[in-house]
Amino acid sequence: MALSADDVRRLALLARLELSDDEVNAMGPQISKILGFVEQLSELDTEDIDPMTTALDVDNRWRDDDIQPGLTNDQALQNAPARDDDCFLVPPVLGTAGAKN
Repeated sequence: MALSADDVRRLALLARLELSDDEVNAMGPQISKILGFVEQLSELDTEDIDPMTTALDVDNRWRDDDIQPGLTNDQALQNAPARDDDCFLVPPVLGTAGAKN
């Protein structure tokens, strides 16, 4: 499958890449080879193949999801630079709540 220069530029735009004319000419045949390989893979019969998340045969090594005691509200706020009763105080990000633009 041969790609036109416009096809390569459109793919570059979708990938947020800025390519020079020389790069467009160099990338065209490479992308065509990649698409040819993907097309070749799509011809494989995968009817009896189980879906998988990794190509490696690994076991999950995560710890058990046991409930652990957390911080109290006072402990969490102990080193806060600014607080208001039971909350952290942070500077406004989008202006103040009552401000009108």
